[in-house]
Amino acid sequence: MEEKLATLSRREMEGLLKDAGRALQTSLSGQYKAFDGYFLELLNRSEVALQETFAPALGLLYTQNSLVFSDLYMELRRYCRTSNVNLEEALNDFWARLLEKLFNQANKQYIIGEDYQECVSKQMETLRPFGDIPREFKLKVTHTFVAARSLIQGLLVSGDVVRKVSQVQLSQECMRAMMRMTYCPHCRGMASGRPCANYCSNVMKGCLANQADLNTEWRHLADTMVQVAGRFDGPSGVDVVVLSLPNRIAEAISTMMENIETINSKVFQACGIPREGATSTTAQEEVSKAGKITVEDRAGPSTGKLEQMVSDVSRRLKDMQPYWVSLPSVLCSDRVATGAGAEDRCWNGMNRARYLPEVMGDGLASQINNPEVEIDITKPDMTIRQQIMQLKIMTHRLKNALNGNDVDFVDTSDDVSGSGSGICGDDVCPRNPRVIAPITARPDVYVFHPENKRVVKGSARQNLPCVLGSLLSSATLLLLLRR
Repeated sequence: MEEKLATLSRREMEGLLKDAGRALQTSLSGQYKAFDGYFLELLNRSEVALQETFAPALGLLYTQNSLVFSDLYMELRRYCRTSNVNLEEALNDFWARLLEKLFNQANKQYIIGEDYQECVSKQMETLRPFGDIPREFKLKVTHTFVAARSLIQGLLVSGDVVRKVSQVQLSQECMRAMMRMTYCPHCRGMASGRPCANYCSNVMKGCLANQADLNTEWRHLADTMVQVAGRFDGPSGVDVVVLSLPNRIAEAISTMMENIETINSKVFQACGIPREGATSTTAQEEVSKAGKITVEDRAGPSTGKLEQMVSDVSRRLKDMQPYWVSLPSVLCSDRVATGAGAEDRCWNGMNRARYLPEVMGDGLASQINNPEVEIDITKPDMTIRQQIMQLKIMTHRLKNALNGNDVDFVDTSDDVSGSGSGICGDDVCPRNPRVIAPITARPDVYVFHPENKRVVKGSARQNLPCVLGSLLSSATLLLLLRR
């Protein structure tokens, strides 16, 4: 019977933890999907605007070189989807390819080989064919896309931490304490007896001591994500930057075409005059048309969608900050005795009376004198320690993102079990090599003397078993004697 009740206690407790974690995961998943979907929607709108404007305005100059623009948007999408894309290199490559295509189109009367094209590309810094636009373009795009991707990844990592921690098995000592609190009243003829509030708190704080140690880094991550989300709105916000990409590219093309004669002269001086070939009768017409390109402002008035999303995610992130230290009270809320005289007539682990021991603090180090759950505070749970480190790494990356610095990603699917994130789909989170960023804060260290490695036990009352506990001890002794 005691084995059955112990199994039932474990099933109930782990079920409650998974239900609580599943609710938080669902919330984080909803926020992730909202931001990821909105950002990809902006990129799609931006690309369509570019196509609709450039195709009629540039004619063959666009259709023959459209791959340059579609590749840019493809790289931006891949970057957002956590692929292994170096954003700065992708932008530099775009401008180099655009210079090459436009220069070739404007000089169709010449035969321009690969060596000559390489020479032209090397003149990019000195020629500055697009003016200051590439530098400004890279600055705005980098800040925007780094912030967007880091927030999306932060939501993924948060959900993944909840999933993994919710699956951590509870100790035998915890299960014994849970059984005594929940089912021992039945053995004493007190089937309706509910545990005292402080008694339940001590049991839960002991059972969830390792989980509570997530609190500090969990709060730091949530705070930093709120700061990153705050960068999404305003005149330099995500929607304004993404929807203005066609405009900036058009301005760059116009700048180059208006100065094509000067650019040609400098290129010919640096690289030599290429050999003439078949003369094109349309080259100068295309160049002239490109110089007059104008793009309609597609950003338009704000719909309030982004502001609402930022407000929602900020509120949810703030609400989830106390999650790990509030779990004991949440799990006790529906099971403890309430009402008049509850404190004097509740189950305190031995009988119906007031519960006298003080309530322990949060975290493993605070359980050294927990009277209800036997805990070795020198042996923290390794799975949870790993998740604390993941939170630190992600916070470090988010802080870099606040400064516009590109960030390497945590591969949350690379764990011992080989299971992937509980939030993102296969097309969203491809596996990347794990890259560990420098950590500014050292992990928590629990001080103990090497010569004193014994388990730190609670008070004597903890070792007073109920009737079922005595039966179990007797059964164990008989088994040992039989061996």
